[in-house]
Amino acid sequence: MPEIPNVLPAYRPQPDGVAWPTTSWPTGPAIPAVDAVVSEAFDLDELATTNAVVVIHGGRVIAERYFGAKEYFDRPAEPIDETSPLISWSMAKSMTHFLVGTLVDQGRLDPDARANVPEWADPSDPRHEIRLRDLLAMRDGLDYVEDYVDDGVSHVIDMLFGAGKDDVAGYTAARPLQHVPDTVFNYSSGTTNIISRIVAEEVGYGADFDAYFHRSLLDPVGMTSAYATYDATGVFVGSSYVHATARDFAKFGLLYLRGGEWDGHRLVSQSWTDTAQVPLSADEEAGTFYSWQWWVTGDEFGTYWASGYDGQMISVVPALDAVLVRLGRTGADHYADLRAWRHRVLTALAENLA
Repeated sequence: MPEIPNVLPAYRPQPDGVAWPTTSWPTGPAIPAVDAVVSEAFDLDELATTNAVVVIHGGRVIAERYFGAKEYFDRPAEPIDETSPLISWSMAKSMTHFLVGTLVDQGRLDPDARANVPEWADPSDPRHEIRLRDLLAMRDGLDYVEDYVDDGVSHVIDMLFGAGKDDVAGYTAARPLQHVPDTVFNYSSGTTNIISRIVAEEVGYGADFDAYFHRSLLDPVGMTSAYATYDATGVFVGSSYVHATARDFAKFGLLYLRGGEWDGHRLVSQSWTDTAQVPLSADEEAGTFYSWQWWVTGDEFGTYWASGYDGQMISVVPALDAVLVRLGRTGADHYADLRAWRHRVLTALAENLA
């Protein structure tokens, strides 16, 4: 098991004279070495299909490239470009983290309190003592299998596309306990959907939740392309379903790079964005780490990232004042290749800033 690193949260201020990208992204001078490595994402067989890459440095777009087309059942395919909303998959978990943080800041949620889950209300239920922080850290102890290959038990597939799709939080809340809470890390999309329902209990379901999502995050940072998906009960499928352009996903990364501040307005406390960077668990197979609904690399740049199925990523890089967004389709057996590509991009940037 890799040793969990001691990470001190770090941030970078918006540079003087650089406009916030609420309405449009400022652009900066291209760096040929960075462009060359960005191009690898579209050429390497190991990475399969990359649809979009955006690299932000100093609050400016310094590299950007698109490829492919969006397929539809009812109309012709459309070329993918900077206006194309693409799926987040599990990058949505990190947006759920933001929403929880706004309510913690308001005193409406307490991470140390028992999770507000009606199915676990009975004090004799072994799940009764699960805290919100246990859910955020994926250390709740629930018996839940996150397997994307449908050749056996896969609670995530059943939740998103099968028996649980109309009530994603209820489906997961019904799972039994497998481990004592806060003893075992088990990555679970169902857990995030329980968190999403806890948020809904505070802000409302369906249209009310969506209004809060827009009011607290999407509108202030100008993520005008973004839209979320809700299940039949009105719960945001916070594990998986936000669509947005690559440039708008980069705005979310920039918000965390700036410590929750946007153009003079604090959208969430820095003490909350700290929790995205401090790892609590290790993924032994990948050699990476997990905090609260964000992944942490433990690299020399302080990189942490919102991660989605098929290799979606919003990487936040404090040491380089950078954000890197990559959207596409890379199989899990090549995630290590994707992470290695990201490190080459960041190394090229670092070498050209020296």
